Amino acid sequence: MRTDDGTPSAKTGDIGVAARGVLMGLAEVVPGVSGGTMAFITGIYRDLVGSLAAFGPASLTMVFDPMRFATHHNLRFLLALGLGMLAGILLFAQLMHYLLLHFQPLVWAFFSGVIVASVVAIGRSRAPGALLKWGPGGVLAGISLLWIPQIGGDPSALQIFLGGAVAVCAWLLPAISGSYVLLTLGVYHPVIEAIANLDFSVLLVLAAGCATGLLVFARVLAWLLRHHGERLLSFLTGFMLGSLFKLWPWQANDAPDALARLLSPAQYAIVMDSQAHVLWACILFLIGVAALWMLTKLADHE
Repeated sequence: MRTDDGTPSAKTGDIGVAARGVLMGLAEVVPGVSGGTMAFITGIYRDLVGSLAAFGPASLTMVFDPMRFATHHNLRFLLALGLGMLAGILLFAQLMHYLLLHFQPLVWAFFSGVIVASVVAIGRSRAPGALLKWGPGGVLAGISLLWIPQIGGDPSALQIFLGGAVAVCAWLLPAISGSYVLLTLGVYHPVIEAIANLDFSVLLVLAAGCATGLLVFARVLAWLLRHHGERLLSFLTGFMLGSLFKLWPWQANDAPDALARLLSPAQYAIVMDSQAHVLWACILFLIGVAALWMLTKLADHE
């Protein structure tokens, strides 16, 4: 179901919310796809932001009234979504780590298809004037991701904490990947390994950073959606389109120049000494488009 302004609105049960959480968890273990995109496309975005933004100083006055606290913060919705996300992350973290190491072009191709379909799905709901005005700036911002340097070395606890705080802000936006932020800050692979190995010394620091980021950013985002929603979402639609360059399937990971990282399939096979899997990349791109299209149809009919 969608609201009058074209923005999805969730009217679904606990199982449906948990299933969307699984999709968000899967998206967030991939550095290039936003869990916020999954929330937006599957019709729970405004419910998610509104529920998180409800946490604040007033929450302290409700802690001794559990029913009021749960209702005010929509805890049933957040619990179902959180459990689904946790399941998605635990189920797919090791698999994605393996696939990105051995079949990177196929992973990027699939999620490129998801992003292309997301751009169409979100963009068609925007006012044409706002999209034309704010979308191009988003495209340029998305392309600029190619020039963001990645930090090397083993991350400190402070880096992991700050990475979690910034990444959770990206997770809330239907365009920017929290995993990509972690990758840029140099903490993605340690976090994925910590999830796969259940290293709580890393995970607890990350969780503390995420909680801090949520408490601050959710309220800011809720205000922006209320007062500048069309502009923000038009900008983010363009951002998603521009970010496709970052998801180009055939990339030389260690190339010093941003544009030099983008290779043709033939160049990729030589430089990376690995198969380009062109046919399978095309097939998985189309599967990604079809998967997202089916999700939008499911959301429309609920």
